[in-house]
Amino acid sequence: MKYITTIDNKEFEIEIVDERHVRIGDRLLEVDFESVSGQPVFSLILDGKSYESFVYQGEEDWEVLIRGRQYQVKIEDEREKRLKAAAGAGVEEGGEFHLKAPMPGLVVAVLIEEGQEVKKGQVMLILESMKMQNELKAPRDGSMGRVRVKAGESVEQRQTLLSVH
Repeated sequence: MKYITTIDNKEFEIEIVDERHVRIGDRLLEVDFESVSGQPVFSLILDGKSYESFVYQGEEDWEVLIRGRQYQVKIEDEREKRLKAAAGAGVEEGGEFHLKAPMPGLVVAVLIEEGQEVKKGQVMLILESMKMQNELKAPRDGSMGRVRVKAGESVEQRQTLLSVH
């Protein structure tokens, strides 16, 4: 089965060949992807290189935190993408987005204020977990709604940190 994966507005065609191989474009990669003790933490070995990642369902897309960077990932199979294109469905940029903590941790810094305008990709908050600092970024342009946390505060996984209008 082929999937269209969108990361930072860039599309990748991914084919799951078998349990241990995926094809991204023309590249065939060997993968090992395992959940760590029922948590949203995954061990990923990609062509012999080991990565730890946090993967969880966000408001609209999947949120993936790997090597200290957070990505919004949209995944559609080929059929679903064709149907949406035929129906003329576009990405909904309106409404309120609630940024939730991808894992338990400590808020190191809040880099925005309520009412402030933000741009897509702008770092809004730095969360430390397992001795690693992770930049949580704005998923789209907008203005800051309520900021629910402050620097030095401990947060639980999936706790709402702030909102973007």
